[in-house]
Amino acid sequence: MSRSGQVVPEKSAEVRPFRVDVPQSELDDLRDRLARTRWPRQLPGAAWSRGVPLAHLRELVEYWHDGYDWRAAEAALNAVPQFTTVIDDQQIHFSHLRSANPDAIGLIVTHSWPNSAAEHMRTVQRLGEHFHVVAPTLPGFGFSPFPEPADERPWSAERVARTWAELMRRLGYDRYGAHGNDAGALVSPQLAVAAPEHVIGVHITGGLGVPTGDPAEFEGLTEADQAELAQMAQWWSEGSGYGPYLAKRPQTLAYGWHDSPVAQLAWLVERFAEFDGGPSERIDRDQILTNASLYWLTGTGASSSWTYYEGAAGMPINQDLVPTGVSHGGPAALGKIAARTNKIVRWSSLEAGSHMVAMADPDRLVDDIVAFFTDLR
Repeated sequence: MSRSGQVVPEKSAEVRPFRVDVPQSELDDLRDRLARTRWPRQLPGAAWSRGVPLAHLRELVEYWHDGYDWRAAEAALNAVPQFTTVIDDQQIHFSHLRSANPDAIGLIVTHSWPNSAAEHMRTVQRLGEHFHVVAPTLPGFGFSPFPEPADERPWSAERVARTWAELMRRLGYDRYGAHGNDAGALVSPQLAVAAPEHVIGVHITGGLGVPTGDPAEFEGLTEADQAELAQMAQWWSEGSGYGPYLAKRPQTLAYGWHDSPVAQLAWLVERFAEFDGGPSERIDRDQILTNASLYWLTGTGASSSWTYYEGAAGMPINQDLVPTGVSHGGPAALGKIAARTNKIVRWSSLEAGSHMVAMADPDRLVDDIVAFFTDLR
C-alpha cells in the first residue's frame, strides 16, 4: 500500500496476511522531495523556543536522504507476521507473534500518538518470549488508513476498544492482557470496560492520578507530594498549544504534512521533543525516521490526529474492574491519587528519558509488563 492509494475495506471478517512492501517509486519520490526542500531562515531566539531549529532539522533530513535505510526498517517490521482484517468497516493492520512459551497468554499492545507500528519494533520480540503478542495499528494511522470517504462516526477511545475486543475474539483469545502508551493508555482501560470478562489486567505507562482540581484529591498527600505535583503542572503549562489548534483545524495542517515530508518530519520531531523537554538522547534517529517514513508513505498525518479533533485526547479513564499496573508512572503522589479509583497493584516510577517509552526504555518496559502479568496468573 502506498500513500497515494487508499485502501477500501472489504466487508469481511477474514484475517489476511500482509507484508510491508513500499514501491520503489514512492521511495524515489520521497528522496526527490527531500532534495528539493525549500528551507526557511532560522528565526531569532534560543534553541527550540521558536520551534524545531533549522540546523537540527537539516541534519536529520540530510540523513533521511543519504543514510537512512527504509528497506532495513521494512525488513524489521516484516520479521513479525503482519495481517489485516476489517472491523466496523475499518481496515485494521496488526502484527501477531505467537509465543513458543506453553504458558503464554495473549497481550494486545497499543501504540501512542504521534507514533506508529515503529514504536514497538524493539519490544515485540522480547514480549513474544512470554506472551502471544497482538500489536494493532490504530485506525487512521499507518497501514490502518481511513477509507475514502472517511467514516463520519467519531473514532473515540471507546470505539477503538470495542474494535480491539472484536480483534482478540476473532483471533481466538479468551483471556488476555492489555498494554498501552499515550493514546494506547487511553484505549487499554477502555478495553477493560468493554470486555472485563476477557481482560485480566491493564498495564500502561502513565497518565493515571493526574489531579483534576478537586481539593479532595490532595487529602493525605505530603508537602513533598504536593510540590512534585506543582512542578509537573508548571511543566504542562509551558507547552506549545498545539492541542487546541489540532482539535479544531487538522485539515489545514494536513496540506503541508501530505505535500512535504519535511513538514511532516518537523511536526513529529517537535512533538517528540516537546513531550520530553528537548530531543531525547534515548531515541536514535533511525527510530525517528522510521516513524516519520510510515506517516509519509501512508499519508496518515492528518487522520492520525483524531485523538484531538474527536475529543479523545486526555487522560486514561479510571476503572476498577480489572487490576492496573503502571510502569513509568511518575511521582508517587500520582499513584496515591490513582489508587483511590483504580485497582492499582503495581506502580513503578521508572524514568525513561522519553515519553516514547518503548523506544527509549524497551528492556525495562518489557520487564515491568512481564512482572505485572506474572503476578496476575
